[in-house]
Amino acid sequence: MGIAVDWKTAVYAGIAGGVVATLVQITLWWAFWDVLPGIFYRDARLTAALLLGTAVLPPPVTFDWLVMLVATLIHFSLSIVCAIILACMINRCAMFGAVLIGGLWGLSLFVINLYGFTQLFPWFEVTRDWITLLTHIAFGISAAVVYQALTSRKRSAFPA
Repeated sequence: MGIAVDWKTAVYAGIAGGVVATLVQITLWWAFWDVLPGIFYRDARLTAALLLGTAVLPPPVTFDWLVMLVATLIHFSLSIVCAIILACMINRCAMFGAVLIGGLWGLSLFVINLYGFTQLFPWFEVTRDWITLLTHIAFGISAAVVYQALTSRKRSAFPA
């Protein structure tokens, strides 16, 4: 009988992956583009527009509590869903395989989000860049590492 997916750990991995992805993106924006905080506020508005509508998109791109709250909820909800899917893919893998699959999953999410998803929500096209690509890959890798690390600890603590 196979090892069951640890759903709770997958949720933790999604949250961790979402945090890591955000930190990677902010760090890369700061290091290479010097566009903070405007680009952060822009991306929050792009995300919040999924629920709040396109009225939140026009300039000025400034801080708005409602936009930030909605964008954060969407970001982490999607991170959790994507990490649960990833957990199903890597559940029986060793760490190296999980990291490889996580990176490929992040790459796949970039393609799905920035080339498929933009068919429905074209305002996301402005985020098609190498930083967003690396951010998606960082999400997949970090979510995989967190999931594997936490589940391997549990498995070794409670052997079958």
